Amino acid sequence: MKRKLLLFTGVISKDMASAPTVSEILDHRPLSRVQISTFLFCGIVLVLDGFDAQSLGFLAPSMAKTLRIPISAFGPIFGVALFGLMIATMTSGPIADRWGRKWPVVISALTFGAFTILTARAASFNELLLFRFLTGLGLGGAMPNVVSLTSEYAPKRLIPVFVGVLFCGMPLGALLGGTVGAVMLPRWGWQSVLYVGGILPFVIALFLIGVLPESVRFLAAASAEPEKIRAILVRISPELAEAAIQTSREQDHSHKGMPVKHLFTEGRAIGTVLLWIPFFMNLLIIYFIVSWLPALLEQSALAVSAGIDAIIVFSLGGMAGSLLEGRLINWCGSLVLLVLEFGISALLMASLAFTASLTLILTVTFVLGFTVQGAQAGLNALGAIFYPTTIRSTGVGWALGVGRAGSIVGPVLAGSLLSLGWHPREIFLAGAVPSLCATVAIMATARLRGNANPYRSELDPEMMA
Repeated sequence: MKRKLLLFTGVISKDMASAPTVSEILDHRPLSRVQISTFLFCGIVLVLDGFDAQSLGFLAPSMAKTLRIPISAFGPIFGVALFGLMIATMTSGPIADRWGRKWPVVISALTFGAFTILTARAASFNELLLFRFLTGLGLGGAMPNVVSLTSEYAPKRLIPVFVGVLFCGMPLGALLGGTVGAVMLPRWGWQSVLYVGGILPFVIALFLIGVLPESVRFLAAASAEPEKIRAILVRISPELAEAAIQTSREQDHSHKGMPVKHLFTEGRAIGTVLLWIPFFMNLLIIYFIVSWLPALLEQSALAVSAGIDAIIVFSLGGMAGSLLEGRLINWCGSLVLLVLEFGISALLMASLAFTASLTLILTVTFVLGFTVQGAQAGLNALGAIFYPTTIRSTGVGWALGVGRAGSIVGPVLAGSLLSLGWHPREIFLAGAVPSLCATVAIMATARLRGNANPYRSELDPEMMA
């Protein structure tokens, strides 16, 4: 209808009206090798991101003994990395919405690779603080931009599925870290695990410079050179090499000035706030678990290996949840699904306080990984859909940045409670509260209408460019 109106008013010519647009090429044609390889590259970055971000949780007991740092003092070390994540997540989004998604991804991978290597060489508490903060800056810059790049190469109908599958990378990275740690830690020490976690992203980042494409939807929305857009589209659909292609801005308009302010304009303010609350609470839960679960289980008289096993099964559950999240959203709707996931998560966190059997603990942590990390994949997909192309990285980045604030609070709070003499049972019971808060925030969206509700119609084309 919009194109017919533009044709009637003379804004576009009849020839251009018959040419396929960028969105039509991406949304209505079979997936190309370019799209699939882009999803794969983005997934690899998140695997390495997850490896580096979550490996410190199971390495902390060994690091504490080697460096003679009390385990209770690791709260600030966990927290400062997440503070770096928060800063980079919030700043890289506006940068990417102005200059593109590719280079922020590459630079972020180079950064967290280099400083993970330096973390392996740390010899004091202060060095650990510095290197983990700088590693966090690299980790934080990658996530919002791989989400945007994936969603902008995916057909609209498949965005929840592809972003959900993409977020298998985080738990897969943690699983890889746990597996590598189980093999390398007793043989070569905690430093060897960090060397692996630093060298791999550095090498991959150099590879991505040559093979990762810029977002073609971003280029069209930014009115980039038509030939640059055409070159990517022809790689996607070679049969269009001689055809006319409409490369001008479509179904979107520029958002001038600070991108952040546009998260609160055009009816998005309430939806933005209600999206931020579950982001905050869910990342608080995830990082509380991956940072402190091994130490809490060890303090509950279980072996150190039990903590590593728990993180591995938590990651396996997260992979399963992320894989299925998009299809479950398409089946029952995001509102119902997220309320169920957060409600179940609250019950499972509380149940860990009364569970002594290792088998039962591993079962609970698997299901908890499914619900908590599945919910995170769903939230990221909704963020990508809720915001238009010109502010998508900013919207996703700031939602993740607010979530990172929660990921800082979780580990630091748990460390403080341990220092105050709280028993692991009491800490697990307290861990159920954030899930309940997220449930209330999501249920509050049921009263909203229109664009203010990010959960209302995640496949509505009007909600994205």
